[in-house]
Amino acid sequence: MAFGSLLGFSLADSRTYRITLLPLLAGGVAIWVVFTHVPVHTGSQWLGLTLAIIGLAGIVAARWTLGRSFSITPQARQLVTRGIYSKIRNPIYLCGTVFIAGLILITRMLWLCGVLAALVVIQVVRARKEAHVLEAKFGDEYRRYRDQTWF
Repeated sequence: MAFGSLLGFSLADSRTYRITLLPLLAGGVAIWVVFTHVPVHTGSQWLGLTLAIIGLAGIVAARWTLGRSFSITPQARQLVTRGIYSKIRNPIYLCGTVFIAGLILITRMLWLCGVLAALVVIQVVRARKEAHVLEAKFGDEYRRYRDQTWF
């Protein structure tokens, strides 16, 4: 069995590559630019780099797992419950928050805490909208999944 079919999509699916490659490139560039332009590398900055890398890896893993089910607006194409989605319902939101928190620790720009707080509120609202769409389409199957996962 091919690796892609284990994840639920064809490796020839160029859309999956695009939606995975974009955050990887953007996040990687952001980490490199921020970390190379900060003059002092303290313990908290190394922690920030670690968090940023973990957050970015989580975003990439989540987008890869979603494949063709990824969308910007809430849509119920299919209920994805494998990979990172077997533990976390909204890993892109969670990992994006971890990524931004990492960048805040690296840069020490405290005003970014306000951006992070606003992002968390937006992500919670988006997660709730998505949950309503998924519950309307998948009913009990989604409710069982929701009960077995976090956020």
